[in-house]
Amino acid sequence: MGAVRRIALALVIIGALNWGLIAFFQFDLVASIFGGQNAFLSRVVYALVAIGGLICLGILFKPDEEIERVDHTRRQHFKNPDLNTEFGEEPDFKDERKK
Repeated sequence: MGAVRRIALALVIIGALNWGLIAFFQFDLVASIFGGQNAFLSRVVYALVAIGGLICLGILFKPDEEIERVDHTRRQHFKNPDLNTEFGEEPDFKDERKK
């Protein structure tokens, strides 16, 4: 995930927390920090959160490819049929000593 997407995701999380505060406690943290909902800095923060949300729309459809790539690399590490330890099967070392 690139730096721009991480920043956008952080902005979306900030926006989600602010909306949670508004819903549960009727308290707008951004407006109280920056001087009200109509203050210039509040509107800038709201705009940045909105832009972050638009950027994160791409993340909504992207994880399927990343998960498949990660799972594919993990499967390679655990595919070893020579171990014979899966499902409680243990190698018989007594037979190998007699040979």
